[in-house]
Amino acid sequence: MKPGSLVLLLLVPIIMSAQKRVDLDRYHFTVQYRSLPQIRLDSTYRTYNVEVEGTKLMRPFLREMAPENSVVLEGWRKLDNNGHLTISVRLEDMLPESISVKQRIENITNRLGQVTGTRILYYQEVVYTFAATASISDYKGMHVLDEVLADRGYKQVYNSPEFSFKALAEGYFSLNALTITNNLYQSCVNRAMHFLRDRLNDDFGFKEVTANDYVWVIGSRKDPEYTANRQAIQQLSVVLFAMNADSSIAGARKELEPIIQYFESVKKNYTSSSRHDRKIRYASYYNLAVLYYYLDDPQLMMNEANGLVLNDFDKQDGKAFEQSATRLKDLFRISNINTRHFSINTMAFKGPYEKDAVTSK
Repeated sequence: MKPGSLVLLLLVPIIMSAQKRVDLDRYHFTVQYRSLPQIRLDSTYRTYNVEVEGTKLMRPFLREMAPENSVVLEGWRKLDNNGHLTISVRLEDMLPESISVKQRIENITNRLGQVTGTRILYYQEVVYTFAATASISDYKGMHVLDEVLADRGYKQVYNSPEFSFKALAEGYFSLNALTITNNLYQSCVNRAMHFLRDRLNDDFGFKEVTANDYVWVIGSRKDPEYTANRQAIQQLSVVLFAMNADSSIAGARKELEPIIQYFESVKKNYTSSSRHDRKIRYASYYNLAVLYYYLDDPQLMMNEANGLVLNDFDKQDGKAFEQSATRLKDLFRISNINTRHFSINTMAFKGPYEKDAVTSK
């Protein structure tokens, strides 16, 4: 046998191995859906009102604000009073705990950047606390939930402007107490109300959510699935991008059927235990699991997650998808709604004491 022929024979396994490698790249997409309540309530409850109570000491500062306006519960109708839910907020005093003068030493430099001396700057430091709570109850008087919006265990700090003379720093807070207190109190109240808004929407709201996610696309041009795979992924992203929180996903499910069938065929066509076949099956299981998640089908998502685990390429992704499918199934059970895509007309909702109460979403 010629030496050249021997070299070619030795290279054949390497060439075949290279041809059977497959690279996967992340293909990012955007999709919209509606969040669902994480706490079970009577499904007919769709109106609410907010009551805010301050202390006698803080009442003058509270008059300049309307903190109840910042509490917006998505997917519900807000009433002035007598809603299905009443959100009662208690804003406590903002209290200074300590007032002291601090100093900062600053270097003085010349044009060349050389240190030629130092100077001392003084500022007043005020450590203060704030507390706020919220209680949620229904119109029947049933207690639903309590929330701590701010706690005195959290020490907050205000620093005055800096002065060259200590005496100026020592008197700054006293001279500007009303303005500083008003600004700090408003900041505390706004943070508390925004925290309340976010928690309420997590627990009871129907927010429009825009998610950024990804699927796997074949990056190896020589792979026989390269072209078909990329076409499927591009169509997938177009369909998912067109989905929104207000529209049914029935049309999207129909459009995605050929893509689903493509990924199913890949799993059937690449059945060996080679790394190439396990990796390409992994991408198909993964992509189908993602699809079924956004198509609101936790059971089919669970099937793909189980397939990922059994495929034995990346079991952790399969286990993570199993957890996501379980959470989605639980969310549907708690909210008694089996989709995250539907329109809401909040003006159609009536309070419990209004005529012609509307009880559907």
